[in-house]
Amino acid sequence: MSISSALSNAMSGLSASGRSSEVISANIANAMTPGYGVRGLSLSSSELGGVSVDGVVRNVNPGLLQDLRLSSASFSNSADRTGFLSRYENFLGTPDEPNSLSARVAEFESALITASSRPDAPERLTGTVNAARDLASLISGASVELKEARSDADSTINAQVDRLNSSLASVKELNDRITRTITLGGDPSALEDSRQALVDEISALVPVRQVPRENGQIALYSTGGVILLDGSAAEIEFTPVNQVTAYMSIGAGTLSGLTMNGISLNTTSERGSLGGGSLGAQFEIRDELAVEAQSQLDAIARDLIERFQDPAVDTTLAVGDPGLFTDEGIAFDPLNELGISSRLEINAAVDERQGGEAWRIRDGMNAVVPGEVGDARLLQSLSDALTEKRTPASGDFGAGSFSVINLVSALTSQLGSDRFQSEQRQSFASTQYDELTQLMLNEGVDTDKELQRLLVVEQSYAANVRMIEAADEMMQTILRL
Repeated sequence: MSISSALSNAMSGLSASGRSSEVISANIANAMTPGYGVRGLSLSSSELGGVSVDGVVRNVNPGLLQDLRLSSASFSNSADRTGFLSRYENFLGTPDEPNSLSARVAEFESALITASSRPDAPERLTGTVNAARDLASLISGASVELKEARSDADSTINAQVDRLNSSLASVKELNDRITRTITLGGDPSALEDSRQALVDEISALVPVRQVPRENGQIALYSTGGVILLDGSAAEIEFTPVNQVTAYMSIGAGTLSGLTMNGISLNTTSERGSLGGGSLGAQFEIRDELAVEAQSQLDAIARDLIERFQDPAVDTTLAVGDPGLFTDEGIAFDPLNELGISSRLEINAAVDERQGGEAWRIRDGMNAVVPGEVGDARLLQSLSDALTEKRTPASGDFGAGSFSVINLVSALTSQLGSDRFQSEQRQSFASTQYDELTQLMLNEGVDTDKELQRLLVVEQSYAANVRMIEAADEMMQTILRL
């Protein structure tokens, strides 16, 4: 080997050592950076001797990354569903809580029994009216809570669609920049890190599968089969509303679904084109879970009104007259059940806050003057109506017969069961996500190994420096001859 060849080999070795130390330093500095792919330097022997740097290789396990993204989407979906169910259950309360729906029914029943024992006591009559008002207020408040949950979901959908469109546009831009960088012979690793972080964010909203394309580009497909990005980015459209009411639905055309490039997409939980992530969960809350909850609550409100507007219960009532519980002051109309829980009120005739008199709960809603103060027959009749087992005319309670407390218990029990099952799914998804995240971190930057590699690079650097020194000594020796 000639002295010039030795110098050339040593200089190429120094260059490779310098590049290696840069890559190792970048790895260590970004050990905790989300989306960072471990870099490695690709080296080969040069035809002219020495070492040739072929480029920087970004090492990421695509299969593990795909599983992590799908797990992230599943966790986001289950967490949003659990959040809604917990929010609704917390408002209705559990039977052991003093202000729960079950407790309000029990208090009303107890107040009727207490008043029946002393129908002449005005405070007991007032207490019964107050208990009825509290029960109606909780049911109407729960209906308002459902409307707010649907409105919140609608607002969240709008924000998530904006974020999805922005992220897809950014991924397309990064695709183009990566292609230009590769064409010019540059290192696209940093751009690929940014793109991976964006795809991770998209996948939390909509579970996606990543497909490689030529020149470093990628395509994105939802697990529901929709092309979100392949060359060009899809444009998702959604129109929010200010306030969602019980009457609004996609089927009625009063709520917006999703369109992609002008084509309508299925947004149901079972067959949603963009379902499975947080976006799908918000549609499920707005269009399914809260709607079903509203239907059950309306069924309870209807049952409560019908029980007490029966002339057989209160003989002062004619057919069509409102009883103790009303639909904003009027009797129940079977053609107007939707949203009745939000309109549930007690009859103004017994409500002192509305100018009524509490004694009418003893003597009848349409009584003109107070009756015999010791007459407890109507109070007992009201108590019997509350505890009478009836088959609900609406709602999904099965074919059994229920008293009011049984009906409420069925509602809260089903809600608790749904929330528990959702929490179990969330727990599984969380465990899976944590395990996959840990596996991904294990395949990330190992600082111990990187420091070991740095020691090897230092040794290589020292060896090449020694080669240059030896060549210099030989040149000096030759010049002294």
